[in-house]
Amino acid sequence: MYAGVVDLSWAVCALLTLGLTHVTIASVTIFLHRHQAHRALELHPLPAHFFRFWLWLTTGMGTKEWASIHRKHHAKCETADDPHSPQILGINRVLWGGVFLYVKEAHDPETLRRYGHGTPNDWIENHLYTPHQKLGVLLMLAIDLGLFGILQGGLIWAVQVVWIPFWAAGVINGMGHFWGYRNYNCPDASTNLVPWGLLIGGEELHNNHHTFPTSAKLSSKWYEIDIGWLYIRILAALGLARIKKIAPVPRIGALRPTIDFETLQAVIANRYDLLSYYAKSLKQVYREELSRLHDAQQFKGLKHWLTADAHLVPQDFRERLECLLSKSRALQTAYVMRQELSALWERSNASREQLLKDLQDWCQRAESSGIRQLQEISWMLRSYALV
Repeated sequence: MYAGVVDLSWAVCALLTLGLTHVTIASVTIFLHRHQAHRALELHPLPAHFFRFWLWLTTGMGTKEWASIHRKHHAKCETADDPHSPQILGINRVLWGGVFLYVKEAHDPETLRRYGHGTPNDWIENHLYTPHQKLGVLLMLAIDLGLFGILQGGLIWAVQVVWIPFWAAGVINGMGHFWGYRNYNCPDASTNLVPWGLLIGGEELHNNHHTFPTSAKLSSKWYEIDIGWLYIRILAALGLARIKKIAPVPRIGALRPTIDFETLQAVIANRYDLLSYYAKSLKQVYREELSRLHDAQQFKGLKHWLTADAHLVPQDFRERLECLLSKSRALQTAYVMRQELSALWERSNASREQLLKDLQDWCQRAESSGIRQLQEISWMLRSYALV
C-alpha cells in the first residue's frame, strides 16, 4: 500500500488533521461569516483570497451560496422560511442532516438572488470556484493521498470533508438554537455553547452573534473564548484587516436626576444589557418570593420561563407561572413591568416624545413600587451613557 511522501506517526497525523481543520474553521468564521455575510470587517485581498481558495479545496462551498443562506437564516430566523431552524424542523434533522438542508437551500435561485449581493464576482469565481466546486475537494484528496499515503491521507481528507458539515451545519445551526445558555434575550432561540472555542473558532457563541450580528467580535463575557477574534486582531495589526464594528460596551455614568432624550437613546442602545440585568433581578425576586410561600414546591423550575417570551412557554409551565404570579404581587409587578419595558423600544410607530414619556412613567412606577430590584433597575437605567 502506498505510504506517501511524508511518513507520520498516528499522533502527529491527528495533530496535523486538527491543524488543517482549524484553518478551515478560521476561514469560515473570518471570511465567510464575519467578512462576507455580515460585513463586520474588511479583509485585504491577500488573506481574503487565501481563505476563498482554502474553502474551495476543503469544502467545495461557494461564497455566494454560504452568505445567502446565512443572511436568510437571520432574516427568517425560527420561521417556516428559516433554512435550518431546529425549532421548526426538529433538532435531529438539523444536527445530523444540516448539510442536506444547506444543499437544498443552495439550489434555490431566489435565495441567491435576494441575499447574495456583494459577494465575489470576479473571473476566478465565475470560471473556477463556482462552476467547479467538486474539483477543489478532489484536488485536496489527491494532495492528501500523495503526501500522506492511502490510509493516513484518506483519513485526513475524510475528516476535512465532514468537519464543516458536522460542526457548522449540524452543531452550530442545530444545538446553537436548541441547547445552551443565553446572555441576551434576543427574539430568536439562539444559544451559546461551550467549551468548543478551539474547534469552532468562536462560532459557538451563537446567542451573542444573533444579538449583535454585525459585530466582528463574538465573545461578551470574560470566560468566553473567541479565537476568531484573536486572528482578526492579528490580521488588523498586520494591516491585512480593518474592523468595522463590534458590539457596544455599556457605559455607566452618573445617575441622572431627570430622564431626557439622551437617556432614552442610551437605554435603547444598551437594551440587551439592560434586559440581561433585568433577568438576573427577576430571578432574585423569584427566589425571595419562593422562600416565603408555603406551597413553593409546586413552583420549582419556573425560573427559566420568567424571562422567556410568553408564546414560547409550554402550556403546563404557563399555568403554573400564572398561578405563581397570582400569589406574589412583587413578582407579578416585576414580570409585567419587564414586558412593558421591552415593548418600549419595539414601538416603531411611536414618536420620541411618547417614548420618553413612557420611559419616565415606567421609572416613576418602578421607584415607587417598594420592590428593591425594580428600584435598582431604574437607577441603572438612568445611569446609562452614550459612547
